[in-house]
Amino acid sequence: MESVRSRALALAVLCAGPLMIILDGSIVTVALPAMQRGLGLGDAGLTWVVNGYVIAFGGLLLLAGRLGDLLGRRAVFVTGIAVFTIASAVCGAATTPAALIAARFVQGVGGALTSAVALGMITTLFSEAAARTRALSAFAFTGAVGASLGQVLGGVLTDALNWHWIFLINLPLGLVTAVAALRCLPSDRGVGLAAGADVLGGLLVTAGSMLAVYTIVQTEQHGWGARTLALGAGALALLAGFVVRQATAAVPLMPLRVLRDRNVWGANLIQLVVLAALFSFQVMVALYMQNVLRYNASETGLAMLPAAVAIAVVSLFVAARLIDRFGARTVLVTGLVLLLAARLLLTRVPVDGHFATDLLPLMLLSGGFGLVMPSLTGLGMSGAKPEDAGVVSGVFNTTQQIGAALGVAALAAVAAANTDGPSREALTQGYHVAFWVGAGLLTAGIVLSLAVLRRIPSASPADADATPTAAPAQLPSA
Repeated sequence: MESVRSRALALAVLCAGPLMIILDGSIVTVALPAMQRGLGLGDAGLTWVVNGYVIAFGGLLLLAGRLGDLLGRRAVFVTGIAVFTIASAVCGAATTPAALIAARFVQGVGGALTSAVALGMITTLFSEAAARTRALSAFAFTGAVGASLGQVLGGVLTDALNWHWIFLINLPLGLVTAVAALRCLPSDRGVGLAAGADVLGGLLVTAGSMLAVYTIVQTEQHGWGARTLALGAGALALLAGFVVRQATAAVPLMPLRVLRDRNVWGANLIQLVVLAALFSFQVMVALYMQNVLRYNASETGLAMLPAAVAIAVVSLFVAARLIDRFGARTVLVTGLVLLLAARLLLTRVPVDGHFATDLLPLMLLSGGFGLVMPSLTGLGMSGAKPEDAGVVSGVFNTTQQIGAALGVAALAAVAAANTDGPSREALTQGYHVAFWVGAGLLTAGIVLSLAVLRRIPSASPADADATPTAAPAQLPSA
């Protein structure tokens, strides 16, 4: 059995890789205007700086997770860090739009390889329920910190140096993380390609996932008309073909048994709905601050720091204890109620809002996110057998990315459709409608959590409903 120190070091490495990727994604959004000016990018090209990354990242997560099961998760994790770091260097040296967009796509590939296997390695490394809950809380903490600090760091680097440095900073981070991963992460051989080398299944799920993500991200430019519906139908057809293939293949890429557990598929469904509301929160609130309250990029990032601090404190010091005592489902619903309260406060923000009275309370209530993500992650990874942990992690990350992309696209469209003119009053009205939609999504998440998720029996009340160890998944009751 690994020592406490070695497992702690391994957890630090497994958090550092995704942290670098999340941090980079947040930094890029702040630096987009500077990239546009520096490379002469048009609006369409600027969109592809983001979308090229998102499509590769979201489209490859499931395949990357299964590759971790087959080839060894440490090897896939380190390969992902290396690919991401090299692509970051190319992004930082880019002098043409084509070079930047192509390198961003490769960055997405590296990000998918790293992120898809990190959760799987955590769940196999921490097999005890209490230890796993604490590890997942730490993982959620790093994600929240990366997303929030990225906005501040992006503004500082861009203003003090130039936009190239938002990518070049990944070089030392990536090198240190890769070396630490080779030294600290346990070696695993995987079950071998023969146990799941489903080439057709891999093509179907990758093409379907990429097309689904592309369909969502292009709605900002093309809307929700016939073109979008046709693309969406094509993505669904490819993914349906993948499911049929997995049900009939002798060695499926994703054994359908991983979705038999009620808490696994329920957590993924709830995450899809909830993250559609939560990730759009960051975007819509930032737009409200900049377009209505006239904050600049640095002020916006600093204004959102209280939310990051609240999430960090809750996820790191509170979530694990509450989950151990009351169970993941109860803690999940509690976190969603807090986030719903924050959303309802947003529906009342005025044109002349003040930070202390109108924004700070909802930022503090956002600490509920620190309860939601550890609970959802534990439930989504519950029942995963060691040989399937990578693909279950890939499924969980895929629903996360699709939910986030869908939420941002849908709520931005709702806000735009309800904005009558460029005035601050009109913009505020549009944001209010979007915030109401977000509140509705969170309400749906609460209802689904109570209706779908089941309590997991335990030998003691303190462990009731807690994240299970790697026991065989149970079929949902009739």
